[in-house]
Amino acid sequence: MKPGPLRLALAVVLLGALGYLSVRGAGPVPPLGPLLDPANGVFGLARYAEIPKRGAAQIPGITAPVEVRYDDRGVPHVFASTEEDAWRAQGFLVARDRLFQMELQIRAAAGTLTELVGARALEADKTARRRGLAWAALRNYAALDSADLMSRASRAYADGVNAYIGSMRRAALPLEYRLLNRRPFRWEPEYTFYFFGQMSLTLAYEDQTTSRLRARALVGAQATEALFPLNSPIQEPIQPNGIGRPRYDFTPLAAPGDPDTTVTLAIQEREAVMLALGLSPGRPGLRDAIGSNNWVVAPGRTAGGHALLSGDPHLELSLPSIWYEIHLVTAGGSDVAGVTFAGSPGVIIGFNRDVAWSFTNTGADVRDHYAETVDDTLSPRRYRVDGEWRPLTRQVERFRGPRGEPIGSDTLFFTHRGPMVRALGRWLSIRWTPFEAAGAGGDFLRLADTRNVQEWLDAWKDHAAPAQNGAAADRAGAIAMRSTGWYPVRPGNGRGDEIRDGSTSASDWKGYLPLSAYPVSVNPPQGFLASANQQPVDPKQNPHYFGSNWYSPWRAMRINEMLRADSAVTPESMRAFQTDPKSVRAAAFIPLFRNVAGSGSGAALIGEWDGRYTKENRRAVLFEAAMDALDLLVWDELIPVDRRSDSAARPVQVPAEAVLLGLMADSTSAWWDDRRTPAVERRDEILRKAADQALAAVRQRLGSDEARWVWSAVHSANIHHLLRLPALSSLNLPVEGGSGTVSPSPGGGEHGPSWRMVVELGPDVRAWAVYPGGQSGNPASSRYLDRLPKWLGGQLDEVLFPHVPAEIPAERLRGTLVLTGGR
Repeated sequence: MKPGPLRLALAVVLLGALGYLSVRGAGPVPPLGPLLDPANGVFGLARYAEIPKRGAAQIPGITAPVEVRYDDRGVPHVFASTEEDAWRAQGFLVARDRLFQMELQIRAAAGTLTELVGARALEADKTARRRGLAWAALRNYAALDSADLMSRASRAYADGVNAYIGSMRRAALPLEYRLLNRRPFRWEPEYTFYFFGQMSLTLAYEDQTTSRLRARALVGAQATEALFPLNSPIQEPIQPNGIGRPRYDFTPLAAPGDPDTTVTLAIQEREAVMLALGLSPGRPGLRDAIGSNNWVVAPGRTAGGHALLSGDPHLELSLPSIWYEIHLVTAGGSDVAGVTFAGSPGVIIGFNRDVAWSFTNTGADVRDHYAETVDDTLSPRRYRVDGEWRPLTRQVERFRGPRGEPIGSDTLFFTHRGPMVRALGRWLSIRWTPFEAAGAGGDFLRLADTRNVQEWLDAWKDHAAPAQNGAAADRAGAIAMRSTGWYPVRPGNGRGDEIRDGSTSASDWKGYLPLSAYPVSVNPPQGFLASANQQPVDPKQNPHYFGSNWYSPWRAMRINEMLRADSAVTPESMRAFQTDPKSVRAAAFIPLFRNVAGSGSGAALIGEWDGRYTKENRRAVLFEAAMDALDLLVWDELIPVDRRSDSAARPVQVPAEAVLLGLMADSTSAWWDDRRTPAVERRDEILRKAADQALAAVRQRLGSDEARWVWSAVHSANIHHLLRLPALSSLNLPVEGGSGTVSPSPGGGEHGPSWRMVVELGPDVRAWAVYPGGQSGNPASSRYLDRLPKWLGGQLDEVLFPHVPAEIPAERLRGTLVLTGGR
């Protein structure tokens, strides 16, 4: 399945013809002659595509020889004398396979893409620097003691990366550098902190305020609070509440109220801030989170009598993958395997000889905006707090092109809270927990040496951001889950969905919730725990504010449903759960359509479906079209008045479908009335109308032959190359799953299960895993796409976990590399 040199060459020629060469569009086309040079051009990449059977290299600083053995899955097993030597080796190995990926993601965070691709990236770089990720990374790295675990690890890792760059032969230069006509930069220790900042941007930058304000401007404050409630109306929390089933806290929705015009300025300010930061405010139509899952099962509910763990993080899908699989062994110390990010030392998700762990995103509200009073609205130098002027930190940013030429500048401003940006004449500062996470990444490194669940919880207790739902299981049979991160304690109502007055310190955070307030469960009576981005704790049991407008807990409900029904879980059933196509969301709504169905109607066809998103089913397409139509028919009041006559107009924000399900109990609610028509509609009429509109839309799109309505015709995974080159991507891949299933793959299929893992914590720890793509970023390598077929089929590979090099079976050994110290 690898592209191969010929396909690479064709891709290069195509790029030359089309002038398409960029990170979403930047940079001149390089001369094609060097690219097609048989010795050192694109064809030469094949010579360095595979793992050499035997090799040696030097890394300055290594204290004793490090032996690396590659298995048949391309996983390096690193045997080192010290932690620092293992991290040096890791930096070398990851750079050899993923060098361009490492540089691209750091430049995106640091705002230095212009140095790679030229002036077309100038605006992207300016917005990146305004976000403050680079500012925080440098500040946090500088704040670390040189003996700190993460400081030592990042320096050692940088030694390894730079040793590889220094020893890399010309013909081994990654394809992307050739296409961009560039050379790799030197890797600095602080770049690891840039990477964790970029991940925080992905996982911890939720913006619910703008969406709420937009709704409030149309239907008033009371209706907005009902549509976007503080707590999920369906409770299936991570921390079990003892009920043993979902609880439905449905209440009648307040009717649409009068528009609230007082929030117009606040909306405009928020939108201006997000525009300045290059971010999209809110999530107006996304039905489900990107979809990470994890769960653990105690020995009393497994067939083998050993604890089981499933890790199933869902992130952006890319080639190469965001993850890199590795096994690190140090003499008398760590012995840890799993996946890490390209750019981060250690293992993020994985297992050692006693404990296994995985994470999902909490989605906590950890960011606030403050309206600041400044001394000069155009070029401020001071800001006022409690009647006194404080100096602003001003930082002049200069942007350079690929040859070092100056191409622009910008001035950044910082208060004690964080970066300050201008919006509609006012200056707003941002406080965000990742800005304050000095030891980012070190928490994950400490997990490697834990020997039981309690040690694991203790090692991770100081984790700041992004807040994560960590699941763990150990060989003694203990299981646990905790939502760990810094949760701000705010003044007033404690919520983060308003712009606060920056002129008074009374608006500042009062600190963070104590560890004792975190959602947590250890060895619960039910014998299992599951997280799937749902509200982490029942508000009736823990009233602390963690966030609001939670995603509907469909995935958590399905995972718990399967775990409650199986008292003899096996590793194989854990694997099957990861790709289970049943949707409890569909199961909740299908009967509602069935109840209003007439013969041959769209509702009748939906009523025939079993709610399973298999690739070959012919009703999911119709059901999803009906749910889309429902959004437009029910929430028409959330469409701006001046756009309601436009059939393409959509609501400014769509309430969670748990709210819609609760509305179904009130058949005469004012929300059922479509105010764009003279009639007064009720629930059943709207359901029929949505189903019939869906039927017409599907027939128009796919035709009347139902054989063409298969789910795979419209639902697929799309795994793009980092430069979005189609020839080097894997696109339109049919996959199981859909909205509300354990594997939803929302949007355009560009997000999904980035790593699937099952671990059995028996006398000998066993693990199975897969991710889409392969270990190598070289498209000419057999390791570029070798894992994709099993990922598509929902299968897992057996993971080798040898104590010593000799335990790797000869038939599974692919290469050996010895790393020693050197100048």
